[in-house]
Amino acid sequence: MSNDIQYSFARCEKKYLLERDVYTGLLGRLRPRLRPDEYGNYSLCNIYYDTDDWRLVRASIEKPVYKEKLRVRSYGVPKPDGKAFVEIKKKFDGIVYKRRITTGIDKVEPFLNLADPADYGQIGREIISFQRFYQTKPKVFIGYDRIAFSGISDPGLRITFDTNLRWRVTDLDLRAGDWGEPLDDSDRVLMEIKLSGAYPLWLCRILSEMGVYPVSFSKYGTCYTEHILNRKIKKEAHFCA
Repeated sequence: MSNDIQYSFARCEKKYLLERDVYTGLLGRLRPRLRPDEYGNYSLCNIYYDTDDWRLVRASIEKPVYKEKLRVRSYGVPKPDGKAFVEIKKKFDGIVYKRRITTGIDKVEPFLNLADPADYGQIGREIISFQRFYQTKPKVFIGYDRIAFSGISDPGLRITFDTNLRWRVTDLDLRAGDWGEPLDDSDRVLMEIKLSGAYPLWLCRILSEMGVYPVSFSKYGTCYTEHILNRKIKKEAHFCA
C-alpha cells in the first residue's frame, strides 16, 4: 500500500449557518480575498460508523472536551475501482485532528473488519486500534454539495460552503449513490472556516460587519437527534401503545 496517500493535520474549524441572502452577500465580499479550490464544485459522500448503541454520536452531542468519530469519505460516487478516505476525526479543546488514509473502495470493509493484512502505516494502525476498541459498523450516509475556497494571501485559510445536506440509513455503501432525505428543511448554507492559526483581520472585520457568528452544529449529530432518534422514539411509542 505504499502508493496510498496518508494525511494527518490539526486545525481550528468553526461553522456558520447562513440564510441564502446572507450567504450571497458574504460570498460577494469574501471572493476578492479567495481562490476557488482546485476541485471546484463537488459532492462529498460520507458513511459514518458507530457502535450498535450509537455510543460515539451520543457522546458527541453532549459536547465533551474530547470526542472522536470514524467515517469513510469519497469525492462524488466512487467507481468500482475508485478510492475512498478512511478517517478518524478527533476534537479536543476546540482543535480538530484528522488522521486518514486512502485506499480502494473495495478494500474499505476488509480493512475495517480487521481482515485486510495490508500495511497502511502508523495511521492505519491507529484506525485499526480504534476499530478494535469500538467495533463500529456503518450506520448513516450523509452527503452534501460543496464549494471550497482558500485564501489568496492566507494559504492556510480554507472556507467551504455546503448545501443540499442529505442522509439515509439504507444502502450504506458509497457506491450506492449520493441520494438521501433532506437533513434540514431550511434553505440555509453551512459555512466552515478552517485555519491552523488566528483569523486574518480582514476576515474578522467582514464577519463582524455582516453579523455572522459561529454556531455549534454537527451534520452527524443533527442527523441522529433530528431524524434517527425521533423515529426511534416514535417507533417505541407506537409499539407500547
